[in-house]
Amino acid sequence: MYIVLFLLFGAGFGLLTFSYRHMFSEGPNKVETPPGGPTLASRVLWAMVCTFLWPIMVLTGINSAWILAKRKRHAAVADH
Repeated sequence: MYIVLFLLFGAGFGLLTFSYRHMFSEGPNKVETPPGGPTLASRVLWAMVCTFLWPIMVLTGINSAWILAKRKRHAAVADH
């Protein structure tokens, strides 16, 4: 039962975070989307990756958010 919940949560996490996937893998910069927009295959692949690796993805997402907040604070201090 716990394994099923783990996998379902991971799949849901993957589907909900697809548009923010750059925060979990590539850093704060977004890659350009294809001209036709994201494909179903790319969404399914991201959901499959997150299904099994969502705890790691959460940690990397928190780290990326922390780095971005730190950069924003440094930029605000530099502007004043």
